[in-house]
Amino acid sequence: MEQGSWIRRMFEEGIELKRQFGEENIFDLSLGNPVMQPPPEFFEELRRIANDPQPGIHRYMPNAGYEETRAAVASQLGGETGLDFGAGDIVMTCGAGGALNVVLKTLLDPDDEIVIFSPFFVEYHFYADNHSGSCRVVPPDENFLPVMDALKDALNERTKIVLINSPNNPSGVLYSADLLDEMCALIRDAEAAHGHEIFLVSDEPYRRLLFDGLEYPHIFHHHERSIVATSHSKDLALPGERIGYIAVHPEYGDKGELMDGLVFCNRTLGFVNAPALMQHIVCALQSASVDVDEYRHKRDFLYDNLTAMGYKLVKPQGAFYMFPASPTPDDVEFVAALQERKVLVVPGTGFGLPGYFRISYCVDDHTLEGALPGFEAAIEAYR
Repeated sequence: MEQGSWIRRMFEEGIELKRQFGEENIFDLSLGNPVMQPPPEFFEELRRIANDPQPGIHRYMPNAGYEETRAAVASQLGGETGLDFGAGDIVMTCGAGGALNVVLKTLLDPDDEIVIFSPFFVEYHFYADNHSGSCRVVPPDENFLPVMDALKDALNERTKIVLINSPNNPSGVLYSADLLDEMCALIRDAEAAHGHEIFLVSDEPYRRLLFDGLEYPHIFHHHERSIVATSHSKDLALPGERIGYIAVHPEYGDKGELMDGLVFCNRTLGFVNAPALMQHIVCALQSASVDVDEYRHKRDFLYDNLTAMGYKLVKPQGAFYMFPASPTPDDVEFVAALQERKVLVVPGTGFGLPGYFRISYCVDDHTLEGALPGFEAAIEAYR
């Protein structure tokens, strides 16, 4: 617990500050908790189901989820990738966190390693520990992209999984198709050298939140032993509903055994099945998403203002985070300085990369605008 999430810690401190000074006077950019409402199609489908409830709608279903929901997910993925996905390649899960835990429980043996890339979502270490594994961290370059020589050195006889998160939380950086080609070539070389499979697992709840006309490079085109763990928390703005899925490459040779393991672990970890009502709803919403242009507008507003103040940062390509450099090497100290000015962010130390801090801009415009004086006063104090 002492090593617990900085994100939650800042969020909880924000609650106390709001009690003390008034919610309108605290500018909380700490938690990726979208203020945006789900798209209209969500409420239409919710009303349709509520007004015409079918018998058995809230009962148990197969642990992998409803056949029709998995088929809808498979159809959408097939259209995006050109691969022949079917319902049998999909497991519906309790969000991306549930999906990742199911995948790790299925694949990891004691003392296996997961390669992750900093900056990373802090819970990865805890998820690995849940299932008797550990994480080996690969550092980034100046653009928050993996250093390939470091990845080559990290892959070893204990490596079972390479876990990526793109667009990335906390940097907003997107991994390109060329980068994935280079990464997967190294993975295949390591498989040959060590004589066992290494899975590429992609944590991608921000897949549809891309800016500037960018297209998402699906991992399935780069490695046959690939698995997606994702959720609708961000693209449909449903984080509290805990609805996501696992998708396995449809051409993976041992897919039958892997799928049996995933379904078994979904049950025995205690998830049992993904929420029934949400499965019924997202079945009809696989092509829907929130208005990504709203997030682009918020990104541009904050990026332009922060860079004008002198902050150094890589412009995010997706998601709703940015990761500026702290003007002092002690990012925890600088985050405290911002907090004194009623602005809440998360130190980069919490993401495995000290010297930076994370801003979550999935908030209302009042919060973004109100935070600017605090950002300016804090950086001025360190000039």
